[in-house]
Amino acid sequence: MAFGLKKRGPSDFERAADGSMTLMEHVRELRSRLFRASLAIVGGLIVGFWLADPVFLLLKRPYCRLPDTTDAFGHCQDLLALAPTTGFVLKLKLALWLGLIIGAPVWLYQLWAFIAPGLHRHERKWAYVFVSIAAPLFAAGAVLAYFVVDKGLGFLMDSGVGGLSNQFEVSAYIAFVTNMILLFGVAFEFPLILLMLNFTGVASARRLLSWWRVVIFVSFAFAAIATPDPGPFGMTLLATALSLLYFVAVGVAFLNDKRRGRGKEIYSDLADDEVSPLDLSVEAVEAAGRVEATTPIGAPQPIEAPAPIERRYDDMT
Repeated sequence: MAFGLKKRGPSDFERAADGSMTLMEHVRELRSRLFRASLAIVGGLIVGFWLADPVFLLLKRPYCRLPDTTDAFGHCQDLLALAPTTGFVLKLKLALWLGLIIGAPVWLYQLWAFIAPGLHRHERKWAYVFVSIAAPLFAAGAVLAYFVVDKGLGFLMDSGVGGLSNQFEVSAYIAFVTNMILLFGVAFEFPLILLMLNFTGVASARRLLSWWRVVIFVSFAFAAIATPDPGPFGMTLLATALSLLYFVAVGVAFLNDKRRGRGKEIYSDLADDEVSPLDLSVEAVEAAGRVEATTPIGAPQPIEAPAPIERRYDDMT
């Protein structure tokens, strides 16, 4: 016999899934999960504060590759700080970015645990797939942005007015690099929107492919407006990457339509606002012959007597 054992009740996740939680319990759960997510971000901030210096040197490397930024001994010049608090505030900003990245597994799980009970089973499955794809896409965009900054700074310096020093203000330079990384990372999530439209049945792969002219134009327009680098290198590279990701997403959409058997409907080749063709041909019909009525209308129909049942001698036993 066991002593001191208490029967385990349903967890908050199970109660939220079956809808037995009240409004105040949902609010308390949200407060609890926000508190845990905040603790994870603060913990990542503390770790990021110690990693801020190596990350700053990594972000400074494209600047050090510019001409006239190294001394006779090959040492890179320091960036310019215009206020006494610039260095400390910049270190806090870098630590906060690192804290968000380090604490991402915790605060993303807390967000997912609060939203997941309201989703169906298949919706949870596709959410896992999209999240697992979103992280590598964002990382690929960040790496491409770092490459663009590395190559784009040289173009900007060569295309600008001559006779200027290449010493930059540190806050403006770090903001330029981080904005490029954030912009490219978010832009690389564009294929997920297309796949979400296809997997939810909103748009077929054939419909997505019909948008290719608009998508390429919008990609170049978005890259020209949103890219902090005014040179053509970063704009062209971002627009080309978005266009390639669009065609990759359309290819995945075609595979999904083939797996689900889409596109085999009778009117699948028609647009939503297109009228289906109607067969208006007239067929000649011959006149039928006269039918003689054998029983007056309304009179009871005669009932035929059932046929006699034939029995064999061995059926009598």
